[in-house]
Amino acid sequence: MLNSILASPRVSVLEQALSASSLRQKVISNNISNVNTPGFKKSEVVFEDFLQNAIDGGKLQMTKTNSQHLPLQGKGIPTPAVKVIDKTSFRSDGSNVDIDIEMANLSKNNIYYNAVVQQLSGYFTGIKSAIKEGRG
Repeated sequence: MLNSILASPRVSVLEQALSASSLRQKVISNNISNVNTPGFKKSEVVFEDFLQNAIDGGKLQMTKTNSQHLPLQGKGIPTPAVKVIDKTSFRSDGSNVDIDIEMANLSKNNIYYNAVVQQLSGYFTGIKSAIKEGRG
């Protein structure tokens, strides 16, 4: 019972979204800390595009709701990846880190993280309410 709640595709996608947000925080922090390093090339985290491609391509699997259904082959949920942006140069020293863009990305990631946590919390609050039969 608990495994089926925690193995829900919704929880799995939100879990990967939190992982992407955490990884993105580290990547942005690394970009900011190297803003004055000559020749440094910034990195980005790619997750949402992978997820959208998986959704569009129908690679996300259905939920197994009956024991006689065929077994699921993996969850099909993409994992976040780090991509180095090495084709551009923003400054004369070869670095492509723009501190204003990185700070905006940091704020955007914070909002993204809070939205994902809110979705996850709402999911578990709904389950808790169902367990308590809608009381309290």
